[in-house]
Amino acid sequence: MVDALRQSLRHSETARWTAMGIVSFGMFCGYYMADVASPLKPFLEQQLDWTSSEYGFFTSAYAWFNVFLGMLVIGGILLDRFGARFAGTLASVLMLGGALLKGWAIGTHALDQAMWFGVKAQVLAASLGFAIFGMGLELLGITASKIVVRWFKDYEVALAMGLQVAVARLGTGLALGTGGVIAKSFSVATPILVGAALLAIGLAAFVVYCAMDRRLDASEPGGGEKDPEEQFRLSDIGAILTNRGFWYLAILCALFYSAVFPFLKYAPDLMVQKFGVREDLSGIIPSLLPFGTILLTPFFGSLYDRKGHGATIMLLGSGLITLTHVIFAMPLLSHWIVAMGAMLTLGVGFSLVPSAMWPSVPKIIPDRQLGTAYALIFFIQNLVAMMGIPYLVGWILDRFGVIGREVITEVVDGVAREVTKVQYDYTWPMIVFVACGVLAVGAAMLLKGEDRRKNYGLERPCHQR
Repeated sequence: MVDALRQSLRHSETARWTAMGIVSFGMFCGYYMADVASPLKPFLEQQLDWTSSEYGFFTSAYAWFNVFLGMLVIGGILLDRFGARFAGTLASVLMLGGALLKGWAIGTHALDQAMWFGVKAQVLAASLGFAIFGMGLELLGITASKIVVRWFKDYEVALAMGLQVAVARLGTGLALGTGGVIAKSFSVATPILVGAALLAIGLAAFVVYCAMDRRLDASEPGGGEKDPEEQFRLSDIGAILTNRGFWYLAILCALFYSAVFPFLKYAPDLMVQKFGVREDLSGIIPSLLPFGTILLTPFFGSLYDRKGHGATIMLLGSGLITLTHVIFAMPLLSHWIVAMGAMLTLGVGFSLVPSAMWPSVPKIIPDRQLGTAYALIFFIQNLVAMMGIPYLVGWILDRFGVIGREVITEVVDGVAREVTKVQYDYTWPMIVFVACGVLAVGAAMLLKGEDRRKNYGLERPCHQR
């Protein structure tokens, strides 16, 4: 009877999937907020006089604190030392606070014409809000990954991770598809405030998860306490950083996401500039990418659970990403049907790599180091994909991509005013994304070779380490 009462809560299928669903909803809210500004680039340029460089500066701000202050690594250590309840709650509060600051900065007129440290005050304030939000979302991301591993260890871990990623991508899809429409109907700040409202609901949902996590601790042998040998130690960071398999996986992650996340920030503007899509509908075609992953990512995750071939899945996905960007880079292919087909192909590649990459980390890294390992991977990803490449693309557009300017009259906030529409050529930015894809293929090949040498088991079913 005692043994039955102390049976771990994670053996309950209902409890496992409920926990995953709650955490995934928080990621959904976070990804909506992260990407809802992507369709707003033309509105920010026309209504608030932002340049592409300023938009790139704002977009890259997501990673400022994670990179320059090392907050991701600190967050990973806090996760391993104090647990998911503390880390997830802290992350949710940071996300909500940053989103509110970002929405206020873009919607207020109090900062008009002001300059801070040589930067428009509005741009800098919005960027600081995005940086605080980014610190929270990345911490929630590594927390969610460790939560899934905890609840689904020895069960459908790759499928669960795939579904968690798919739900998060649904947030991206809705943000891309609705951001421009909401801005056109109300104001450029309204989509961001909608995202902030979702984050408030997500925070409440995580409080519910915390109650489930306490029940899980109570149901585990020893009350959820770790064996002293399994406790995280600072020396474990050195062990992670000297693991060649970790580096190949981390580099693949950074390069792969460099070819996707920064692209999504500029994809709605690309649809306007190259494919002739209306500005308020510019996010519709890019939204096909995350919507396509909703079914495919869990499918490929389930395939990894049952059949293996994780390293091969990552290599194939990197190749598809590269092929798609080659199509986008070709100047003569400018019909919206081409854009739709390329985006769907990109969605397949975007489903393949994460479905195998995140469940592969526990095969390379011991459980007690997982939070810090995920944090280090996210740190490298933030440095390259979330900060470096977005700013580089904005700079390239302003330096090499401007092909014309047109002054038109529009009604903004009930007042007729002249706005400048800038025409861009996206060929060089797309070449940057092609290069990221090619390098990702190389990293995937190196990881596959390292798996053969070290026998991590990346080609075996997911539960076999």
